[in-house]
Amino acid sequence: MLLLGAVDRVAVAVLLDRYGLGLALVAPNEIIPGSYWGESEAGLKGDRLYARLDTPVHSVLHEASHYICMAPEWRAGLDRDAGGDALEEAAVCYLQVLLSGELGGVGRNRAFADMDAWGYSFRLGGARAWFESDAEDARTWLRQHGVTDGDGRLTGACRD
Repeated sequence: MLLLGAVDRVAVAVLLDRYGLGLALVAPNEIIPGSYWGESEAGLKGDRLYARLDTPVHSVLHEASHYICMAPEWRAGLDRDAGGDALEEAAVCYLQVLLSGELGGVGRNRAFADMDAWGYSFRLGGARAWFESDAEDARTWLRQHGVTDGDGRLTGACRD
């Protein structure tokens, strides 16, 4: 599992900042504010994503993707629970992979491997198979909400 401490945290912070989300580092062994899963998993509170150096990068990107994909009114009162339905969750997972490609030393292959290792569950068995062959609904959702453009590229915008 690729951990935040092993990647360029400035690049992560710059990526999150494009979406109005700040990266807040938490001291080792401290509880991560806003973490849904606890342990070392990233947390969301307001416009801050909290993580420790032992937080998996896929967790940072997944929670950031929740922030980007949630309705603006939900984002305004965000504290731990990102909400959303099954289709939004699929869009979040898809976006997480797209964001991984924006970070040197991470990339899609690493995202697929870490998502599978963590236990993400997809109909086709693995993250790569789902992303490549079974995610049209997620791609459509992202496009319809302005997160990606007509060519599937990131717009740098949160859900409109």
